[in-house]
Amino acid sequence: MREDLLAPPRDVDAAVAILRGQRVAVLTGAGISTDSGIPDYRGPGSPPRSPMTFQQFVGDAAYRRTYWARNHVGWRHVHRTRPNDGHLALARMEAAGAVVGVLTQNVDRLHQAAGSRAVIDLHGTYARVLCLGCGMVISRDELAVRLEALNPGFVEAVVADVEIAPDADAVIASTEGFTVADCEACGGLLKPDIVYFGENVPPARVARAMALVDGADALLDAGTSPTLTALAEALGDTHR
Repeated sequence: MREDLLAPPRDVDAAVAILRGQRVAVLTGAGISTDSGIPDYRGPGSPPRSPMTFQQFVGDAAYRRTYWARNHVGWRHVHRTRPNDGHLALARMEAAGAVVGVLTQNVDRLHQAAGSRAVIDLHGTYARVLCLGCGMVISRDELAVRLEALNPGFVEAVVADVEIAPDADAVIASTEGFTVADCEACGGLLKPDIVYFGENVPPARVARAMALVDGADALLDAGTSPTLTALAEALGDTHR
């Protein structure tokens, strides 16, 4: 990849001039999803929090209870969100041949919902749940049914105190009394298919990401929706 293509453009016209005719890989983070109603980690509207580590999750039942209680509330918000203009613009650029793939640090699956096909979820997805014992995979929808049965009325009882946080998380006043669901197949610990702090991205996923970047001419670090929409209009037209 040419080093000059890594320099951040000062405006959309400069970005178009740099990227026109290039094979572009795109890296996205939390900022692209804020217009969909999912807060980022450091913005003025983001609630303060200390991210849970993998070691805390697997080593302490109280941490797991806290995580799943908060997630039981927060995932409903993420589940209802829809792609914004930024997600849709990247999907249009991919369809037009201007974008070869998206590497996203987000777990919300909004790129796929927008129509992007070549997406690598670097940190996993909130929509799947893994058993750390037997490796069984279930959908988050399926787990929601079980958690609701184990904790009837919990969401309604805490909803007045809820602050939505990133990664299908929510800040709630108390998680006391919440019952965690274990794997139905082996009784093992269930964990969201999300890479926690203290946990490594799977090597095969890293290899796919590196191959995508190595095969591109440019890497675009994408954030705001208006900028992406303008780029889609300019670059998409030149690749049709």
